[in-house]
Amino acid sequence: MDIKILEKRRHEVMEQMAGGIAIIPTAPTRMRNRDVEFPFRPDSDFYYLTHFPEPQAVAVLVPGRAQGEYLLFCRDRNVEKEIWEGQRAGIAGARERYGADDAFPIDDIDDVLPGLLENCEKVHYTMGRYQEFDARLMAWVNEVRDKSRTGIKAPNEFVDLHHILHEMRLYKRPEEIRLMKRACKVSARAHKRAMRACRAGMAEYEIEAELIYEFKKGGSAAPAYPPIVAGGANSCILHYTRNDAQLHDGELLLIDAGAEIDCYAADITRTFPVNGKFSGEQKALYEVVLAAQLAAIDQVRPGNHWNQPHETAVRVLIQGLLDLDILYGTIDGLIEQEAYKPFYMHRTGHWLGMDVHDVGDYKVEDVWRLLEAGMVTTVEPGLYIAEGSNGVDRRWWNIGIRIEDDVLLTRDGNEVLSREVPKTLHDIEALMAEGK
Repeated sequence: MDIKILEKRRHEVMEQMAGGIAIIPTAPTRMRNRDVEFPFRPDSDFYYLTHFPEPQAVAVLVPGRAQGEYLLFCRDRNVEKEIWEGQRAGIAGARERYGADDAFPIDDIDDVLPGLLENCEKVHYTMGRYQEFDARLMAWVNEVRDKSRTGIKAPNEFVDLHHILHEMRLYKRPEEIRLMKRACKVSARAHKRAMRACRAGMAEYEIEAELIYEFKKGGSAAPAYPPIVAGGANSCILHYTRNDAQLHDGELLLIDAGAEIDCYAADITRTFPVNGKFSGEQKALYEVVLAAQLAAIDQVRPGNHWNQPHETAVRVLIQGLLDLDILYGTIDGLIEQEAYKPFYMHRTGHWLGMDVHDVGDYKVEDVWRLLEAGMVTTVEPGLYIAEGSNGVDRRWWNIGIRIEDDVLLTRDGNEVLSREVPKTLHDIEALMAEGK
């Protein structure tokens, strides 16, 4: 990421702060078991402003500070530890490679940060995200309070930094869109690979391995979230991640998986037949979900409100269930009764960006916010008819279908970033036939 772009982001934050100091820690490291850590992934807010990839780091923004407004606390160079863990940027690297105006060893933060809080009225900080750091921050504030007899004032106001940062992150800039397009391209190759590889008798985790291979090959450090590879009855479990069952002839396979590229996520779902051919019932339900998704995507355009794609998808899904004699009544009556919810129990989308369920308010002053260019949302209607569904003929049981794409709002409409993944009945069956 260009240092100038990050500098511009930080200045934008400082312009909106209206005084005070901002403190943004990265994510803590977490232990997986005994002395083995989970792979480290930076905090999204921290990374958005710094692009600094290492753990044990804290960014501080001090508007108007003569010695430099952007301070970075990070690990110092350590030859012995670097033999085991890899090279660190160190203090010099924080300045030269990551654009910090001033940098300090993280071990010195207890000595340096209280001084930055002296006579500072406001602290912009997200309380409650990292409780251990919350405690440290309050200890620094109390240290400054203890100096009140000397005329030094402690901060008297804490302002949640989310209000500024998350509105910024909601509107994707060109450099972010490029990364998200790349994440979608890598993910598209993975989904197509999975379709070609799928066979009855395979295990779900074998298909997951095909996805991970393509993610890694495309430069993704990790999936954006644990992949869902759900065959048969498992496709009716929304967040199924065990991925250890065998795939059987005649079943559907639902894959919800996306790569992460430089901390930007893709989130794509496709559903296809294990044997490469949709049955009559599978085809009928699939067409309903696809029609709902296409209608919802058409509503993702500037000037519409956030909930319009969902409202549109619900109406199409209900009409489809009425046509198939799975529901009975009128569309408006079934919506009022929420009679569709046993088969469609989630929303039609969510913001997408550095977090797979990305930041940004869905309502503004209790009103659905209007969609604007630069926002990215998923569109993911589905139908899930679990075994034993009350009043539903058993021929529909264990059919779970979700179709999800990533959609960028443009000035004139939208762009489907994940369009390279087949989703029509014909295109899916044709692609799967290539692998036979």
